[in-house]
Amino acid sequence: MELSEVSLICKALSDQNRLQIIYLLTYGEQCACELLEQMKITQPTLSHHMKVLENCSLVISRRKGKWSHYSLNRDQWVAFRGYVESIRDAGEERDESGCCL
Repeated sequence: MELSEVSLICKALSDQNRLQIIYLLTYGEQCACELLEQMKITQPTLSHHMKVLENCSLVISRRKGKWSHYSLNRDQWVAFRGYVESIRDAGEERDESGCCL
């Protein structure tokens, strides 16, 4: 995963509403009307948040009639999670080839 992608995702996830949207989408695809009801936000606010999540490829949308349906892009989520898990713990010691031991 490119650092530019990681940066966009981190920025997107820095908002409480977008974190809640991601959480809700872990249960499967949801219609915008369902998200609006659960989150108690306005339609323009939801549209803004969804645009940010789509721009970093965490969310996929599809139109069905007049409503958009959103789902988590699991491939992007797994890639991001893998990147985060690859970050070393600051408390880990370097192996013998490192300069800090």
